[in-house]
Parts: sequence; C-alpha cells; structure tokens
Amino acid sequence: MTLGRVSFAEAAPPAGPAGGGSAEQTRTVTGHLPVGAPDFVYLPVDVPHGVREIAVAYRYDKPTVPEGTAGNACDIGIFDERGTELGGTGFRGWSGGARTEFFLRADDATPGYLPGPVNAGTWHIALGPYTVAPQGLDYEVTVTLRHGPPGATPTPVHPPERARGRGRAWYRGDNHLHSVYSDGKRTPAQIAALARAAGLDFITTTEHNTTAAHRAWEGLWGDDLLILTGEEVTTRNGHVVAMGTDPEVFIDWRYRARDNAFGRYARAIRRAGGLVIPAHPHATCVGCNWKFGLNDADAVEVWNGPYGPDDEITLAEWDNTLVAHARGGGAWLPAVGHSDAHRDPDVVGLPQTVVLADDLSRRALQDGIRAGRVWIAESSGIDLALTVSGERGEHAGIGERLAVPGTTAVTARLTVSGVPGCTVSFVTDQGRRHTAPLPPSGAGTITWRTTPDNAAYLRTEIRHPSSTTDLPGPIAALTNPIFLGRR
Repeated sequence: MTLGRVSFAEAAPPAGPAGGGSAEQTRTVTGHLPVGAPDFVYLPVDVPHGVREIAVAYRYDKPTVPEGTAGNACDIGIFDERGTELGGTGFRGWSGGARTEFFLRADDATPGYLPGPVNAGTWHIALGPYTVAPQGLDYEVTVTLRHGPPGATPTPVHPPERARGRGRAWYRGDNHLHSVYSDGKRTPAQIAALARAAGLDFITTTEHNTTAAHRAWEGLWGDDLLILTGEEVTTRNGHVVAMGTDPEVFIDWRYRARDNAFGRYARAIRRAGGLVIPAHPHATCVGCNWKFGLNDADAVEVWNGPYGPDDEITLAEWDNTLVAHARGGGAWLPAVGHSDAHRDPDVVGLPQTVVLADDLSRRALQDGIRAGRVWIAESSGIDLALTVSGERGEHAGIGERLAVPGTTAVTARLTVSGVPGCTVSFVTDQGRRHTAPLPPSGAGTITWRTTPDNAAYLRTEIRHPSSTTDLPGPIAALTNPIFLGRR
C-alpha cells in the first residue's frame, strides 16, 4: 500500500546572509489506517538534489481498547531512491517501534539506520502497523530535509572471522543479542563486557531487521572474544536468527508464511555464509510464533532466555523431530540456546550454546552447530561430557552415531559439574527412560545401560527441582543426541 506523495521544492538557498549554514525544509502528513491495513505501508518522499540529511519523526494515537483487544502499535523504517522491492538494495534502516524519530546522512545515522549519501529521487518511509485498534490508527509523519555539503561516508570496519582460540575445543557463545541498534538498551561495548564476564568465547550481533550494528563493534573484539555479524529477521509470522552472515548483507523480512517466500530468504542467509535458526518458536508475543516450518532450518532455538513454558513446548516439539529422523525421516535438526538479551536484568549468556569446533572461527563454529556437536547451559559455571560406548570399545559423543547392532549393550556416561540440587535424565525416542539425582555438590557421573533396539537415540537433560507437581523443573543444561544403531 502506497500513500500520497510528499514533495519538496528543489534545494533551498543556503541559510544566512553570507550563505553559511544549512537551510532546511519540513513537511508533515497525517493519515488513518483501518483494521486490516497491510503489514507495510509506504509513504513516498521526493528528495531533491543538494540534500545533506533526512530526518523523520512520527507519532500515532493509542486509544483505549477493551481488555483482550490489541491496541495500536506501528513500526517505522526507510528505503532510499533505489526502491522498496522485496530483497532489493534500497534498505536504509529500521527501528521498529523502538524510536519515534531518526536521521541519516553520509557521515552518520541514528542507530538502526545506515549512513550514506542522501541521493535525489523518491525515498519511501515504511510504516508497519503491527497491531491496529478497532478504531483504526491515526498517524502523523514529519519529514525534514537539511541542505548542504553531503559529507563523506566512513569505511566500515567489521569484526574478523577468527579469534585465537584453543584449537579443537568446546567454545561457549550467545548468538541472539540486541543493542541500542534495534530495541535493546545496551551499547555494543556494554554487551561485549557482559559477554566476557559471562565466560563466552563468541557472540553474534542480531538486531531486528537491520545490519546497522555490523560496523558498531570496532575495537570490542579480541583474542578472547569472537564477534559474528547477523540479523534477527523479524517477520509477522515468526523470527529467525541469521547467524554469522557476511557483514552488511541485509535479509528482508516483509513476508508471511502464506506468501511461500521464506525458502528464498533461507537460501539468501546461507549464500551470505549464515545459519538459519528459528528463534523462540512458541513465544507468546504478537508475531513471535514460528509459522514457516523447520524444513529450511539449520538448527532451532529450543531455549530462549530464562527457561519457561514456551521453551518446554519447543523442546518437546524438537524431540519429536529426532524421532522422525530415527525412523529414517531425513536429516536431524540440532538444538541451540541463546539469551535474546535486550536490557537489564536480561543476562547475557543465559543460556549459552557450547560448540565443539576445530577453532574459534565463524566457519568452524557453524560446522560444529550443523553437525550437532552442541550442548546448552544456563551459565559458564556448568561443564559436562556425554559419551556412549559399546562392548568392544566403540564410542560416540554428542551429535555422533554409535553404529553397533541393535542388541548390543551400550553404556551412556554423563559427567557434569556446577549444577547443585539438580537431577539428570536420559531421554530417548521412548521418552524419559532413566532419572537420577546428582550429589549435593552438583558434580558427579551418572551411567545408564541400554541397547539400540531400546533407544534409537539418547540425550540428556539436567533440571532444577520442580516447583509444581505436574511439570518438570526448569532446565539447567541439556545435550543434543547421540544416535544408536546402524542405519
């Protein structure tokens, strides 16, 4: 849906009696969006030559609505003279509903927006009516153009793809984080400091629908912390973490499941060197439920922030996909966990994905995740190791297969520390098969014997005590599966 055009005269003369300073022009437009308005509405703005900066402010009404009825919420962003084509090159920034105003010019921009020249042509302000009250949504948009010399766009400096690391080892990371570059309240510097304090080896910057933060981490990485670039692609039918995409590669989000477009953008994430990871599939926020299915995913975020009921649903759903794989239903999907931290008191590294990788690099970490060499913990204070061994010394670790005959006796061994008061469960395609408490210290080794005929796969859950009689306690740590038997 395209609204009426906002037109400006050609470049105004320089301000001041001697021609110094910068003249500016302002236009304000108002309108009404009814219930059922499109997801994205575009306000064209004719930008003349000689513009140094474009600034936009907006507001909309928030009328009282009956309990249980959605009120008004409207996002905003902007596309430049290259157009609004889906997946095109015109994207210049998005702040969702986190800001009421923004600016951009060649040498600077509001966080969430991309600095660069303000070229002449038709720009488009994108309004995203997230929810609309029964009365409709009244909006007001003010556009200011400031004339003057364009300035120079600084060359962005992006994080390196490799840190020193420890060779082949288990590396801890958090791949779902937000800063002031979308709807977070922390700066990149604050996040980097919190990541180090949490004992993380790597993080991924994943702002909602913008790549503007990719250039904001200069000086914050080091031998001890690898910073990957990415995006949280935030559609109206669910969010996906594009983990480790090439810097500045924008992945579009303007589609729903019914548009049958997600496969195209999953491929775009992979072409940009990233992983496709559906985020918080059963979260309760509007538009957060994952509706695109898991066929295009590389992994799934089964644990998002402090463990809760929606994570329990996702964990059960993911376990069902393991059963399908065990029946010969194609590739299996590894599980990961991330904090999705935005602001205090959100904890960076709660939870964290622990990956067995050949080194501390983008490619090695992604290879480890794809292979399922992953376990998830609520903190770096937890350590564990899971193996399954056969009668003749055969053995397999997390994400691997122990290829022995179905009647072979195998022994699963979990060694864990840092989880006082917790209980260990071995989970198979037949459900929870063996549960044992850990010593009061929270450190110990639990073993269980089975056969591939009785367990097509085996994974572990370490849980805190339950506060109710009908639900298990929250997860402290969990592992991806080890598959048993010959295929």
